[in-house]
Amino acid sequence: MSSNINDNVNDVYATPLTFPIYQTSSYIIPGGEKYRYTREYNPTVENLGLKIKELEYAESYNVFSSGMGAITTTLLSLLKPGDRALTHLDTFARSYHFFKDFLGTWGVKVDISNPGTDNILKNIKEDTKLVFIESLTNPILRVNDIKEISEKCKKVNAILIVDSTFSTPVNINPIKLGADIVIHSSSKFIAGHNNVISGLAAGRSDLMEKIDAMRRTLGTSLDPNSAFLTDNGIKTLKLRMEKINYNAMKIAEFLYNNKKITNTIYPGLENHQDYDIAREYMRGYSGIVDFEISGDVNNFFRKLKLIVPSNTLGGVNTIIANPFTMSHRSLNKDELDILNVTDKFMRLSVGIEDYNDIINDLNSAL
Repeated sequence: MSSNINDNVNDVYATPLTFPIYQTSSYIIPGGEKYRYTREYNPTVENLGLKIKELEYAESYNVFSSGMGAITTTLLSLLKPGDRALTHLDTFARSYHFFKDFLGTWGVKVDISNPGTDNILKNIKEDTKLVFIESLTNPILRVNDIKEISEKCKKVNAILIVDSTFSTPVNINPIKLGADIVIHSSSKFIAGHNNVISGLAAGRSDLMEKIDAMRRTLGTSLDPNSAFLTDNGIKTLKLRMEKINYNAMKIAEFLYNNKKITNTIYPGLENHQDYDIAREYMRGYSGIVDFEISGDVNNFFRKLKLIVPSNTLGGVNTIIANPFTMSHRSLNKDELDILNVTDKFMRLSVGIEDYNDIINDLNSAL
């Protein structure tokens, strides 16, 4: 028997059904150029990246420690002081503030458009280098016309990045509509169980190469345990989203017809201002339903038994949030007024429960 345990470590070998967790900080050298240190590359993490590349019909991919890690690393890779970038007001508040409060003070010329495709198109200028949009916006659920925006971006040679967290690859594929990069906070619907924080990006290989170098430098890399959990979620993504899409439509119809609700927003409802765009490009309308109540918010939350108030979304269980005091609490009054987000505004993330149970819980709390 050899005295060196490394000579025999592969004598006991089996091919696992589930891709294993490579819980290691580094690798034995020589072992190839790629796998040297886990902050740079890890097989469990790379396995996850290959999944999002396939799901989004992309040339390449990157995997990150969070959705915001994906967004910030991507933007820092592709922008420099003096460049012009555009986003819209109705994005996740942290994304908005990164543009406005960081990139703006770093020397990037930041333009912020009001919600809606027409407003975004009007703000794409001849010197715009990068446009960042959400396919289905947070929190007011505008459906941006990715194809039309991508055509305008190509005319001025601007990079189009689409955050598709709310939609998921089950419901829309931005790259097929002309986007250069698609980003996901995979902590949400993709992982789907409220047990992991992770982020994903997929797109053009030349852009992904730049982003990859920045990720390895900034250290916004995902750990193998979180990659494993996210990959487990992907295995049931299609099944979960089909059920969530179905449930959300039923709940939106209930809320729309409820006299105690002053406003219901869901892309699958014909009264939605972007219904035609949603119907043309989305295979399903996803799991977020917005509505406004007339009563006291805290009293409404206290009466809920099944639905959980929390500052997140995208899990198998139904979750409710009040953006005014949660996800978008950092916006000022003028910004909230533009979005029509009041203290009564609710963002419901629909789960996979029986939709009748969710409706009954809402009805008893209203």
